[in-house]
Amino acid sequence: MNRLSSNSTFMWLSVILLLASSTVFANPWERVNSPFNGDAAAVGSYANGCLAGGEALPLSGVGFQVIRTERQRYFGHPQLISFISDYSNNLQQYQQSNVLIADMSMPRGGNFSHGHSSHQIGLDVDIWLRLTEQPLTLKQRAQPEPFDIVNTKRFSLDSKQWQPQHTRMVQLAAEDSRVARIFVSPVIKQHLCDMKLGDDAWLNKVRPWWGHTYHMHVRLHCPEDDASCINQAAIPQGNGCNELRWWKDQYTQPKVQSKTKVTDKPIKKKKKVKPKQCAQLLSS
Repeated sequence: MNRLSSNSTFMWLSVILLLASSTVFANPWERVNSPFNGDAAAVGSYANGCLAGGEALPLSGVGFQVIRTERQRYFGHPQLISFISDYSNNLQQYQQSNVLIADMSMPRGGNFSHGHSSHQIGLDVDIWLRLTEQPLTLKQRAQPEPFDIVNTKRFSLDSKQWQPQHTRMVQLAAEDSRVARIFVSPVIKQHLCDMKLGDDAWLNKVRPWWGHTYHMHVRLHCPEDDASCINQAAIPQGNGCNELRWWKDQYTQPKVQSKTKVTDKPIKKKKKVKPKQCAQLLSS
């Protein structure tokens, strides 16, 4: 590489690093590296709030390991920490393998600069569908291989790789009274519906959503004594399997161009205003 091209490469790398760092530092929630020392509270809604009195999940424990720890997204409300510990322990009664815990919340919650719009109040956790028999190395935990067996274009799942323990993973979480919803790919939900399970009442909590092809996103109810936390609307009754036709059409049908007249006026998105308590968490 000649000197000119070397200088040019260095310049572009500097620009990329500058942009990346400016994005992070523009988000005050990602600058905070310790929980707020106070009573535990999930403040606001899942996609617009913050977390007081959060705790860090141990990076490993009975039946689980935390991955991508450099993101500092392994904090949660004490109720979430308790759920993950109970869940991984109970799962080990059925299988001798570890689950991988991915994104939870940041030390004081708040919004990420990328990756999620929710996970803001310490009650959400991503649990990968990939199971491990042996503890991962530090390098493997930093760059884990996903268990992605979903073909969204064909709306199909590799049923040979989907094992009974994966069904057990979802069911065990859904049957926990602390859990409000579990988001998975619509293809995974379709597969669970097609299994014609004898008792499928727990499928009510399993909600189809975009992405989620290699992990399940578990969301807990607001703690009963937390008046600052806003629950989502209740899920309609039933197992939800009749909702999947719409999702299949979104993935498999050709996109139809809208005939709506395009104007030159951009649509302004209403900026979300966080609860007042969140400003206090940042200023402390």
